Amino acid sequence: MAGRKKEPLYRSFGYAFEGIFTCIRNERNMKIHVAVTLLVIIAGFVLGLSITEWCICLGMFGLVMALELVNTAVEAVDLVTAERHPLAKIAKDTAAGAVLIAAIMAAVIGLLIFVPKGLMFLRQL
Repeated sequence: MAGRKKEPLYRSFGYAFEGIFTCIRNERNMKIHVAVTLLVIIAGFVLGLSITEWCICLGMFGLVMALELVNTAVEAVDLVTAERHPLAKIAKDTAAGAVLIAAIMAAVIGLLIFVPKGLMFLRQL
């Protein structure tokens, strides 16, 4: 490792963006996360979220999508070997569980933020 020249920083960012876009193109669940994110952003502008509410929503978007990327990476173990291994199953199921917990909590937080604002919006109509 000593003496090995690191690639330029812009290449590292390029690889990271390539991973994100590959996941969006190829993974159904990531497409769902992106669609929900866009809907929440539109609703947030319509309902006038506060800075704090935006920060909470953005944090939850980032958490759910980052965990989905990690889950996809863990699931790629299938590409490395065709052999079924109980530890691989545990890793894959656990990563999927992490995404599920984050998505459920994001939905609960979204309801806590958007239901009262939505009701106030409807009363004004």
